[in-house]
Amino acid sequence: MKKLGTITIGQSPRVDVTPEMLPYLGDVTVVEKGALDGMGPDELAAIAPKPGENVLVSRLRDGSQVTMSKQAVLDLMQMRIDELEQEGVEAILLLCTGHFPPFRCQTLLLEPDRILNHAVRGLLSTGRLGVINPVPEQRGASLEKWERDGLEVFIAAGSPYLPGDQIEQAARSLKQHDVDLIVLDCIGYTEAMKQTVQAVTGKPVILSRTMVARVLGELG
Repeated sequence: MKKLGTITIGQSPRVDVTPEMLPYLGDVTVVEKGALDGMGPDELAAIAPKPGENVLVSRLRDGSQVTMSKQAVLDLMQMRIDELEQEGVEAILLLCTGHFPPFRCQTLLLEPDRILNHAVRGLLSTGRLGVINPVPEQRGASLEKWERDGLEVFIAAGSPYLPGDQIEQAARSLKQHDVDLIVLDCIGYTEAMKQTVQAVTGKPVILSRTMVARVLGELG
């Protein structure tokens, strides 16, 4: 594969994500697009989540955190998929671990949600799973996503986009439950954050961005 398209639900380029993925991708040209590219403050305010809507969290070009309604960005994501297909990419990677309805796409479309879900099923058929999401408002959707027979799920919140010790606090919360495996359920989490969670909990940790990159790298 020579040309890969990526779509963040925030704004591109994702200078905080792509460099950590590239070592696993081989010699590939990456074309980055963002669902919120070109949006100003008023437009961003219009897609903020309303009560009862599923919440997504991402990063703006200036590095700040943005929270949005999942329903509000689906059409924007489809537009970016169409643009990348027109540009002749060989595969498209969504830079988000959220669960989405099917998109219209003739190119190979890689969704981290599916990759992570199957990886966890293979690694932990029964036991106690710890999940870290960016914000507490994602708890309900996260439980729905990860809970299954034989698996007890514990959720903690810690944003990868805000300063402070949120990640460490989330790790300490999961340590109390003695989980068997932890998933950092957002593309925004970094290698350094994974190391923090491992150091605090002493448990194996799946970092979404590198897990997906390793799978993508197998495509050659």
